[in-house]
Amino acid sequence: MHVCAPPPDDCSAVSTVRHPLFARYFEWRAAVNDTRGEQELRRELLAGLTGRVVELGAGSGLNFAHYPQTVEHVVAVEPEPHLRERAREAARRAPVVVDLVAAVADALPVRERAFDAAVVAGVLCSVPEPTHALAVLRACLRPGGELRFYEHVRATGVRGRTQDAVDIVWPRLMGGCHPNRTTRATIAAGGFRVTSCRDLVFPPRARISPVASRILGAAAQS
Repeated sequence: MHVCAPPPDDCSAVSTVRHPLFARYFEWRAAVNDTRGEQELRRELLAGLTGRVVELGAGSGLNFAHYPQTVEHVVAVEPEPHLRERAREAARRAPVVVDLVAAVADALPVRERAFDAAVVAGVLCSVPEPTHALAVLRACLRPGGELRFYEHVRATGVRGRTQDAVDIVWPRLMGGCHPNRTTRATIAAGGFRVTSCRDLVFPPRARISPVASRILGAAAQS
């Protein structure tokens, strides 16, 4: 397992990541979204991955069931204790080996160049410094490694302006989530070259959701 023991400062940072109400809401919402087709999006996100993978912000382990068996090992990072416990349960049912790690994005306790791919799904909206988090992930990847992403992003027009308005309160209610980040540009700023990316709305018929505008794709080390 390509994981190092986190230094004391990292442990302190993890201890501050507690969102018990949001974590339970997240579980409920995830179950609803599965009935709306999000499982297919997660399978698309992970299709074709091989070797060793680090997943940042694994949440309750929603991706685990969809990793292809060509993946040898997943190191899944999740700082929120309730979600991490649910992720452990999901890991036991996963078709691949999954190890859970308590850590934060800014200081991952993993070795450099240890992984073939990194995965982020609904994560870059909530980390304090997404560009730095991506740079850390990039350092974890072997030469030729790739980033897979499925994230909600700022929309254009009225929807985008609405996201800007609700960003005043949304992070406080939703575990630090910012609905209006320009994540595709952030991925490029974090040292990656986007190789594929499609825009989508999820749920497909969403009208007012601040997090309905999304991107799904892959990026290579630049």
